[in-house]
Amino acid sequence: MAESKPSGIIERLDKLNEFERQPVTADKLQSGRHFAGVFAGEHVAATEFVIGALFVSKGAHTCDVIVGLVFGNLLAVLSWVLVCAPIAVKTRLTLYWYLRKIGGPVVMVIYNILNALMYCILAGAMITVSASALRIPFGIPDQIGWLPNDIRFVFVVLVVGAVVVTLAIWGFRKLAQFAEICSPWMFLMFIAGALALMPAIIADAPEIGKLRSFHDFWRLADARIWPGPQPDQEGAWGFLHIMFIAWICNLAMHVGLSDMALFRYAKRASYGFYSTFGMYLGHYLAWICAGIMGAGAAIIIGKPLTALDSGSVATTALGVAGAIAVVIAGWTTSNPTIYRAGLALQIATPNWPRWLVTLLAGVVTTIVACSPFVFTKLLGFVAIYGILLMPVGAIVFVEHWLFPKIGLTQYWASRKGLTVNWPALIAWWVTLIGCVLSWALGYIHEFFLVVPAWICTAILYIVLSAVFGAREKLGELPEEAPAVASEGEQMGEAPRSSGSRTRAAVGLIAVAALLFCFGTALWVAVSANDVYATRLAYFKKAILYATGVYFIFGTIWLILKETSEKRAA
Repeated sequence: MAESKPSGIIERLDKLNEFERQPVTADKLQSGRHFAGVFAGEHVAATEFVIGALFVSKGAHTCDVIVGLVFGNLLAVLSWVLVCAPIAVKTRLTLYWYLRKIGGPVVMVIYNILNALMYCILAGAMITVSASALRIPFGIPDQIGWLPNDIRFVFVVLVVGAVVVTLAIWGFRKLAQFAEICSPWMFLMFIAGALALMPAIIADAPEIGKLRSFHDFWRLADARIWPGPQPDQEGAWGFLHIMFIAWICNLAMHVGLSDMALFRYAKRASYGFYSTFGMYLGHYLAWICAGIMGAGAAIIIGKPLTALDSGSVATTALGVAGAIAVVIAGWTTSNPTIYRAGLALQIATPNWPRWLVTLLAGVVTTIVACSPFVFTKLLGFVAIYGILLMPVGAIVFVEHWLFPKIGLTQYWASRKGLTVNWPALIAWWVTLIGCVLSWALGYIHEFFLVVPAWICTAILYIVLSAVFGAREKLGELPEEAPAVASEGEQMGEAPRSSGSRTRAAVGLIAVAALLFCFGTALWVAVSANDVYATRLAYFKKAILYATGVYFIFGTIWLILKETSEKRAA
């Protein structure tokens, strides 16, 4: 009896099939609701506090932020819709396994290990940001250096990491369900925090007066939030910087095709438009709200924004609910990131189950998260990460779509039985060397390397493949046809239950809790100077109780909904 329980747990974990090495089957495809939840949860995240505040500290103008983010996020959405989702839906494979067919085993292993390492660092940044909020009740100081300055912070990181890894092991559907509950509340917290700190910013700019119009807000933003470069500031960010940041923040996921791991579960390529929930709720409104919160928190605390971490900014605006927001936002981002890392490492550990590989990736991630530098240098890392892996996406795109059109043989390296696709390896690393030299010599900023690097990789790969044998007519590979309907076929949605009055009532209570949070934030936002402090203190207590109500009834609503759908199916 003593041995049966552990054995049962292992057996249950081994049954968590995530189609690591074969196409996703038709019965496992997910509805659009899940993709909306995943994108909103992943991109309305803890790091939005970091990036949104950076626009303030980097000397960006209001117009550059407001307009630059519109176009940059549009580029990101179109990259998922036109580049990533169509390949994922057609193949139903992860990039990590599809790359084996194109690049051969060696290129695949090099890419996947490198990709997994980058994902671990990225997920580590999310865990660090979450821990920056949990440190506050223990009196741990702000963590803004390269290394932790308090051993208690390390223990907090270990606890957060354990929760994140557990959720990642559960797989795609559990991640989507977790994000589905958290996303509406997290988005509202960004808006509520910005509204709550707006009076502090207005009070610091008496020359602006009261806000009676959008023009007044714009003047206030120019004066106190995004005032542009300061006299002693070098390297201020302009319109193009902001636009390219919004695009390349997830470069490895869309143009680099890593999100094939998610979209292989999509019923149609048009599901790529669900990325809009992440880009415009997260990388637009959340970044703007985070900038407002950062500027307001710096005024209230009396420190420069660069001396504050995400936990300090969020708790200044939202109290304990702000700390919870940072923690949950970190979880919803790091969970799918570690999930992707586990899928990537499957290639280097072919006989290991996914749950065990994900666990090991989570251990590495948590160790990385103990050092605050992973989020203090976040944008620089994201740019390098995207440029490092994006050329592989260009290679896959070219071979998948262009080779059949220009008369070159698709999957020629696999058809010839090659272990290494040398054109792919050469095109990848020659492009990277060119990027490093251009950046190091100051010819081009790292944010702007994306387009020339993609074009260079594509041209090099086409030319070298033609020389190395892609023009030859080769035998067909064995088909790995997924048991799914094609893009043009009708695919019915899962049957929907009529619902119940109980579920509707529970849902209304959850929505009412969110509306209460928004209403109290507006109440604080219109405060006069003499009552502002009192209202802000009441607001912080009230939204904490409302948050508890939302998560209790929101979770019950989701359980009832899932149960109803299972019965109807």
